[in-house]
Amino acid sequence: MFKRILVPVDGSELSDRAMDASLDLARPLGATVVGFVAEPLVQLAAVARPSAIVARETEAHDRRTEAHAREVLARFEQRAQAAGVAFEGHHEQTPLVDQAIVDTAQARRCDLIVMVTHGRGAFGEFLFGSHTKAVLARSTLPLLVLH
Repeated sequence: MFKRILVPVDGSELSDRAMDASLDLARPLGATVVGFVAEPLVQLAAVARPSAIVARETEAHDRRTEAHAREVLARFEQRAQAAGVAFEGHHEQTPLVDQAIVDTAQARRCDLIVMVTHGRGAFGEFLFGSHTKAVLARSTLPLLVLH
């Protein structure tokens, strides 16, 4: 059945549910869970600034996002070890989170993606967008959506 399950996480309470559900699914299947954190690129205001300031802000952002991703993946890995499930963790900075999820699933040879949705409804999706909906539209893999 499923042997490699991609689970995009962001450290939120909702992504904790995706961690637990994916581990519960992977354990009886003997599947590997691939945790993935997609961090946004630095957002700099469109104001002319000296390049040294821009470089410093970018470096600080990179350090923060790397530390955050490592912390989230370490927590996921601890849960996987406790559950007896094989785990791989990956992270990257990207301007397009949903495309990064699809690309990572392909690159890591995953055969299922497990995601959570906020369930904000049509108006909420209009305001905030939906990574889950975008992944569903872009990927050919099965997608298990948790609410």
